[in-house]
Amino acid sequence: MADLNGGIIGVENSISTQAEQITTFNSSGTFTAQPLSTTAQVLVVAGGGAGGGELGGGAGAGGFRDIAAHPIPSSDVPVTIGAGGSGAPDANGAPGSNSIFGASAPLTSTGGGGGGAVSGSPSADAAEAGGSGGGGGVIAPSSGGGAGNTPPVSPSQGNAGGGGTGSAYGVAGGGGGASAVGFVGFDGPIPSVPATAGDGGAGSPSTASGSDVTYAGGGGGGTHNSAGTIAGGAGGAGGGAEGFGMGTAGGNTPSGNAAGAGAAGSANTGGGGGGGGNSASSAGGSGGSGIVIVKEPEVATGISSCWDLRTVFRQVQAGNWT
Repeated sequence: MADLNGGIIGVENSISTQAEQITTFNSSGTFTAQPLSTTAQVLVVAGGGAGGGELGGGAGAGGFRDIAAHPIPSSDVPVTIGAGGSGAPDANGAPGSNSIFGASAPLTSTGGGGGGAVSGSPSADAAEAGGSGGGGGVIAPSSGGGAGNTPPVSPSQGNAGGGGTGSAYGVAGGGGGASAVGFVGFDGPIPSVPATAGDGGAGSPSTASGSDVTYAGGGGGGTHNSAGTIAGGAGGAGGGAEGFGMGTAGGNTPSGNAAGAGAAGSANTGGGGGGGGNSASSAGGSGGSGIVIVKEPEVATGISSCWDLRTVFRQVQAGNWT
């Protein structure tokens, strides 16, 4: 036994820790926590909606919920990953499905709302509410976007979609994203301001994966005009997809979409699908699937023998003492 520079007598100074652990679910499964974890950062992103078909609005992103210190039970936790809505021609976009972490008091993110379409059912151009709302389809004089953060949670899981218009040309609204509303379609005319379909709202970043990654961007709206000069709306950052544009202005017309289909949202981002172009065969883009990530923090388990007071103080300052 020796005096170790601070008043407590011990034989060895050491500290053991439970390492940080990141568990990612791209499909449904079961989460099992490490023995000492009581809270964790939990990211839950729902599936994005599908864009509307003919002259369709961009879809809303899946709901985005990122909780810094969510309680973690000692028992296994069921995890559900929401699918993206499926795009179809001549129809309003289908909503995305919910993503869920837990069974008792679950953390749920709501699927994104589908975009409206000019000939959609049950109501033409009717964008749907969701985690983020879908964009309105083309109709004169205008159509509204779907509501976001539905059902309401705090902090908000998403935003509303933008409206579409058919007054001069035909431009649909963009779907809402996790951090911003979808843009309203603008058909002008104002000198030097080109007509454009609405862009999707931007998503939100999260560090749950260990890197700064953006999720849940809204889909861009589709469009048409007889001169063929208006581009589809751009997808919002975070997996949102471009809408189809009959023209090439702005460089937003997706390649390979001869039938005027909107692009699909990116998988495992909750991105909304893009709206379709001016044809009854134009399909809205499907939404991106959701994701759940659980980031358990490093936990200090204590000491294996006696410590001197100075070492204890240094460990407290470093945040290693629990």
